[in-house]
Amino acid sequence: MSKARSGGRILVDNLVAQGCDRIFTVPGESFLAVLDALHDTPAIDLIVCRQEGGVAYMAEADGKMTGRPGIAFVTRGPGATNAAIGVHVAFQDSTPMILFVGDVARGDRDREAFQEVDFAAMFRPLAKWAARIDDAARIPEYVARAYAIAMAGRPGPVVLALPEDMLRDEAEAIDRPKVVPPAQPACAMAMTALAGLLKDACAPVAIVGGAGWDAGAAHHFAEFAERLGLPVAVAFRRQDAIANSSPVYAGNLGYGPNPKLVQRVREADLQLVVGPRFGEATTDGNTLVTPDHPDQLLVHVHPDPNELGRVYRTDLPICADMREFAELAASWVDPDLFSFSTGPEAHREWRDWSTAKPSGAALDLGLAVTHMRERLPADSIICNGAGNFSGWWHRFWHYGPFPSQLAPTNGSMGYGLPAAVAAALRAPERQAVAVAGDGDFLMNGQELATAIRHGANILVLVIDNGSYGTIRMHQEREYPERISGTELVNPDFAALARAYGAWAETVTMTEEFGPALDRAMAEKGVRLLHLRTEVEQITSATTIARIRERAKG
Repeated sequence: MSKARSGGRILVDNLVAQGCDRIFTVPGESFLAVLDALHDTPAIDLIVCRQEGGVAYMAEADGKMTGRPGIAFVTRGPGATNAAIGVHVAFQDSTPMILFVGDVARGDRDREAFQEVDFAAMFRPLAKWAARIDDAARIPEYVARAYAIAMAGRPGPVVLALPEDMLRDEAEAIDRPKVVPPAQPACAMAMTALAGLLKDACAPVAIVGGAGWDAGAAHHFAEFAERLGLPVAVAFRRQDAIANSSPVYAGNLGYGPNPKLVQRVREADLQLVVGPRFGEATTDGNTLVTPDHPDQLLVHVHPDPNELGRVYRTDLPICADMREFAELAASWVDPDLFSFSTGPEAHREWRDWSTAKPSGAALDLGLAVTHMRERLPADSIICNGAGNFSGWWHRFWHYGPFPSQLAPTNGSMGYGLPAAVAAALRAPERQAVAVAGDGDFLMNGQELATAIRHGANILVLVIDNGSYGTIRMHQEREYPERISGTELVNPDFAALARAYGAWAETVTMTEEFGPALDRAMAEKGVRLLHLRTEVEQITSATTIARIRERAKG
């Protein structure tokens, strides 16, 4: 016989039953009953953040790290609208996440009550499922369903609204057991068909990383590709999909890829796409590989059948769990499958592309990344938001075992620092690194307070060129020398970090970076290096002067 509990207690008990051990939140009066239940729940670590955008980013990053939904709680109205960006990241990044939103009391609904929003309507375009729980007795059902939906097929976010009076209701409820997503096995007949296509191919390329990818998929797919000598490119911001040390790792697609890799993908007669949606960034606006891709065969492996053939003509669609497919591929025996020389060739091209050469800048970020590779552990987790600054790390950092890259594929600013907090708390034995531009950092720099409070071990690099650099780059290309709205006046970021209680230094010259990094690595907790750079070196590959020359013809 079940015992009557408050809705808040039932909800927390069912989160524990689902294996939740961490919640990210900014507290709100709309879910006080949940906060009260958490008071007596040592199994859950409550991470109190300073803005709901940071909450949602941390939960999304935690979902990336674990493969199970990251959990966020925010209050109604402003809390939910602030958190919406993290839901959008989770949707486009195919990350399991559940956002719980405290809501107005049921009797006040549809009266434009204080901070009232129709959350199901608001989040429906951004989430896999958005709903409201009106009956405390049904909380176990809704929580189990939320976990199942967030992890099934193409993973993604779920949003559940919680009327505050429902959370106070006493009800009898039976807790649901832990939800385990069904693993869709790979079809042996499909694998036979793939083997036949590989035998006929002259220049195949694999493009991997994305929905449902995990460490097992990374290991087994690398084993398969290395046996065949198959070049493995990774989708945009999925650079940890296989270890970059693999002898067939060919580099990343997206913004600023290796031109030789781009040419290799264009000339491929067979593309084996495992995991990615094959979205706009990875395909350079659907031009690197077109939706109809004449003269190329496309094999698309994805855990969600709704993604197969949705945009791209798919010659061989395979609906399968990523690990299941990779494991079958690694164990596949076919004596007629031969080894290609193109994988090692592509890897040598990537190593040359990812080796920094002096740029002449006062603070050369390429050489700085090289020094980081020499000084930091190989399994460091690099976390960044959006901006041209990230290009130096995308190009010159060598990513280690999965997961070691936390970066939003939807190009969201302000993500790096919250993601690094989540990574540091989830994997305290590894070094979390937040890389942020000056504009990027100030969108969530307040989460330094969260990092300090919870004892996170983080290295933060703030790349300060006094500009919204990506927009400045586009501006110079379209309207050269007409600067408007992209210049920034910044604080002393090192002084700001010290005010929060972090260790910090400012670096302005290349030769200063190495010693400063060594001093930072000798410290514990939150360490911040403020890197003052020149806006002229606008990307890792070009300058503003060159962009202006091309624009003027």
